[in-house]
Amino acid sequence: MPKPKVLSGQDVLKILAIFDFAIISQKGSHIKLRRDLHDGTRQTLTIPNHKELDKGTTVAIFRQALRYIPEAELKQHFYD
Repeated sequence: MPKPKVLSGQDVLKILAIFDFAIISQKGSHIKLRRDLHDGTRQTLTIPNHKELDKGTTVAIFRQALRYIPEAELKQHFYD
């Protein structure tokens, strides 16, 4: 199984921006992202804005994002 990349919170923000997620709020070091679909559906993710995310945190964010983004499109950004 491939290993997750070492990413920062800012790296994850840039990745999710590719998929039209935008920052809607921040509380402490956690940033809430949302994208609104044409049918009115709102999709929300929260990520920590740390300089380096733990591998477990990176995998958890990846799995949460899979609810909204196909794995084939997302995997290249999170895994080597």
